[in-house]
Amino acid sequence: MAPDLVVLSPHLDDAVLSCGGRIATTTAAGGEAVVITVFTAEEPPGSLNPFAAELRRRWKLPAGEVMARRKSEDLEACRRLGAEARHWEVPEALYRVDAGGAPLYRDVAELYGTPVPADAGLVGELAARIATLSDAGRLLAPLAVGGHVDHRLLRAAAEASGRAMAFYEDFPYTEWKWLALARALGRASDWEPEVLALEPALLERRAQAIEAYLSQVPSLFRTAGRLRRQLRRAARRAGGERVWRRRSTAAEPAR
Repeated sequence: MAPDLVVLSPHLDDAVLSCGGRIATTTAAGGEAVVITVFTAEEPPGSLNPFAAELRRRWKLPAGEVMARRKSEDLEACRRLGAEARHWEVPEALYRVDAGGAPLYRDVAELYGTPVPADAGLVGELAARIATLSDAGRLLAPLAVGGHVDHRLLRAAAEASGRAMAFYEDFPYTEWKWLALARALGRASDWEPEVLALEPALLERRAQAIEAYLSQVPSLFRTAGRLRRQLRRAARRAGGERVWRRRSTAAEPAR
């Protein structure tokens, strides 16, 4: 049987950060939710480039265990929401290198810049894989708010896949970069929003699932209290947890 909800996640936290309420609502109603995280391949052996090494230190994760620990966190976060976690084992931008072994993205500016030409083939590869997914009641992909190259590549692949889907607002980028949502949408009149109200109990369940990402929450929010404040602020601003469909497909029934 096809799942009721499939969420495509760039990294091992994005789906739960952005769609935890919708995932929890699906499973609480007896539906099946699947979170597919794309960029989860193990870090390369040997010395990391300085940028990747700095992030590993910030996350307080031991060398050689970064992705294993983060996958474990993702499994726990999805368990708290009653969802299935799947990992596609594609290297994330931090670990992708060119033919000579040089990192494709060396600092924050490049990570949030334009995807390099060497990554162009990823869009087609991911689009083909997305196209083969079994039909689902709803398929969600990142809107790429904030502009991280992995988010942008996954959004482009989702759009190229030919599958009907909605696009979620990438939290917490929606809180950090106030004009980023407008940039991600382009012409707002081309889109139709759909909002899931977040009652306090549902927002708390989303927060508790996010807290499973032990390596990420301190660097993203510093404290559990600050995480909840940002979740509440985002929910007030959007009216809840918001996804977007292009108007050409907005007339499809919501699930």
